[in-house]
Amino acid sequence: MALERKGDQMAGRLSGKVALISGGAGGCGLAASELFAREGAKVGIVDLPRSKGEEVAAAIRANGGEAIFAPADVSVSAEVSSAVKAVEAAFGAITVLFNHAGILAVGPFLETEEDEWDRLMAVNVRSMFLMTKAVLPGMLAAGGGSIVCTSSISAVAATPMEVLYDTTKGACHMFARAIAVEFRDRGIRCNAVCPGFIATDHGKRELVGLSKYGVDVSEAAIAAQQGRMCDPKEVANAALFLASDEASFVNGTHLFVDNCFTAV
Repeated sequence: MALERKGDQMAGRLSGKVALISGGAGGCGLAASELFAREGAKVGIVDLPRSKGEEVAAAIRANGGEAIFAPADVSVSAEVSSAVKAVEAAFGAITVLFNHAGILAVGPFLETEEDEWDRLMAVNVRSMFLMTKAVLPGMLAAGGGSIVCTSSISAVAATPMEVLYDTTKGACHMFARAIAVEFRDRGIRCNAVCPGFIATDHGKRELVGLSKYGVDVSEAAIAAQQGRMCDPKEVANAALFLASDEASFVNGTHLFVDNCFTAV
């Protein structure tokens, strides 16, 4: 853990901050929950009730960190409000928000059903709106903070069979930028972290789905596009930078964690 000395105490890069991580019980969200806690943040993990959120929070506490699990379906307003209030009651004002929760859908556009479109929009886009709207009042009252939204290479590099997913990530891209512009002068930073193909269960299911429909996501194709699969910890590290005061003049940007996927 990278530490800096403040007075007579050692402090992490998120020391003194309260971080809420949606989708924080698995994949890159899990990596971020663990990393943010190691870097000194008090962590609120928001994920589905059936997730391993409580187990993750307990493990963080066992390792000397501070964390609670606040179960919620992040696409449901009342559940988001309850989760945010639970984190605020435990730790105080949330000064770091990592809007990470998301799902994907792979399949031919003309076979897409409306309920599938609605569900993807609800989890990937509506959740950012709900979570940010619930957290911002306390963040503003605390004097400012940092919001990080998980976008994707799919916001700018369209993939066959992923029209729904690509569209939601395009919305995430602009959501982060627009929040940054509106709240810049009130002490709020908002940025997006944009991974390539990631070695998570979520990412592996994506590869299986794309392969089923003839999209070349073989090991050789991935190697040509981005060298290798991205490790979840690499996404968490990028989110940590954006969340931390080290990124104090980074606002309204999109940080691609894709090893040149979008550069060629």
